[in-house]
Amino acid sequence: MQRLDLRQLLSQKLSPQQIQFIKLLQIPTAELEMRIKEEMEINPALEEGREDSADEYNESDDYDNDSDDDYGKDDVVDINDYLNDDEISGYKMQGDRGGDEDDDRESPIAMTSTLTDSLMDQLGFLSLDDKQYNIGMQLIGSIDHDGYIRRDLRAIANDLAFSQNIETSEEEIEQVLHLVQSFDPAGIGARDLPECLLLQLERREQDKITVLAERIIRESFDEFTKKHYSRIQSKFGITEDELKKAVDLIIKLNPKPGGAGASMTRVQYIIPDFILTNTNGQLELSLNSRNAPDLRISRSYSDMFDAYDKSDKKDKKLKETVTFVKQKLDAAKWFIDAIRQRQNTLLRTMEAIIKYQHNFFLEGDESELRPMILKDIAEEIGMDISTVSRVANSKAVQTEFGIYPLKYFFSEGIATDSGEDASSREVKHILKEIIDKESKRKPLSDEKIEKMLNEKGYNIARRTVAKYREQLNIPVARLRKEL
Repeated sequence: MQRLDLRQLLSQKLSPQQIQFIKLLQIPTAELEMRIKEEMEINPALEEGREDSADEYNESDDYDNDSDDDYGKDDVVDINDYLNDDEISGYKMQGDRGGDEDDDRESPIAMTSTLTDSLMDQLGFLSLDDKQYNIGMQLIGSIDHDGYIRRDLRAIANDLAFSQNIETSEEEIEQVLHLVQSFDPAGIGARDLPECLLLQLERREQDKITVLAERIIRESFDEFTKKHYSRIQSKFGITEDELKKAVDLIIKLNPKPGGAGASMTRVQYIIPDFILTNTNGQLELSLNSRNAPDLRISRSYSDMFDAYDKSDKKDKKLKETVTFVKQKLDAAKWFIDAIRQRQNTLLRTMEAIIKYQHNFFLEGDESELRPMILKDIAEEIGMDISTVSRVANSKAVQTEFGIYPLKYFFSEGIATDSGEDASSREVKHILKEIIDKESKRKPLSDEKIEKMLNEKGYNIARRTVAKYREQLNIPVARLRKEL
């Protein structure tokens, strides 16, 4: 038996306008321009240009006929013209923009060939039969983004058999692989790091140091990676100077030969959302002009309602058309309001960050950065933490010291002996300075760095030192040791 219940629930839902604002808030400046163009293409009631009092669209005005005093009768769009066609015309579609050539001009995009394209070109220069060429194509397709072939040759042979009906042996694949490994960049097609380094050394002049470097990789690679240089020197019976030259040569080799030729179709540029200038100690903040586009509501669409009021025809088709036009006007108004709200939120958030990190923005000294979390800024501007997170996620500010992502200024606090909190970024900066000044023959362990930081007044544990060191991409003391 069907049962009916009444339940009273309290739920919170976001309006379409709020969802639109959230989406606009989190995109960076580089994507905002594209988003505006997309909106203009789907909404003909939205157009570029400065909005004055005569052009403003306001529902409370109820599209009063007196607002078009500055327009002649010929300027009024007759809504009946829109009813003569099966579909409403006048949409601002892509590729239908009128006579302004600048609108159709595309900004240049830096292009470069992919690693695969380069290798395929080099493969074409070899005198290979069809079978060898197909094997070469399969090998090139098996190269990872860093330039290595990590698939077993037997698996590649199986791929050739199943996908291309080519019966081959591992020996044949090995022969073609050696040809691929002769391509540029040096080291491409290697199956592991030692082979990659050896492929690069083989192309160098075979002097005494190069031969020694090859022997070290072939016979003592494990000792080399662990920096047990004394064992290597004893094993090969060489001088410290000869060992140092061989090690320096190996270190200069490229461990990821595919990195420079990886698939890149665009060069990404950082476009700052804020511009901060220092004028005689006064910090002045401004939004990037791309964040403040000139948008307005199309007057011609507003005039349609004037024509509707003057018209005696009140048929169903006419009312449906007017309803459609009103929806487009409302959507345009909401979009412009969301853009303005985005500008206001960006400025309020950045102004709070500047206030919090004022000393850093004056001098650019990382040690001046204060501990700051999202909650601090949210409380300062009276907004939710999620709003601050969306602003800080993909935005950047241009200062006299360079361009910084907003996330750079957020960090946890470390307690000090004075009872104050120090920024974790400040601690990282001091940790890096300690390691930069250490003796490379006897690098400092994490325990020693911990004691040195404690002596400076920072209450920090050894595991925290290790975490910060890893975040700075600094290896352990054993791997920092040099001859």
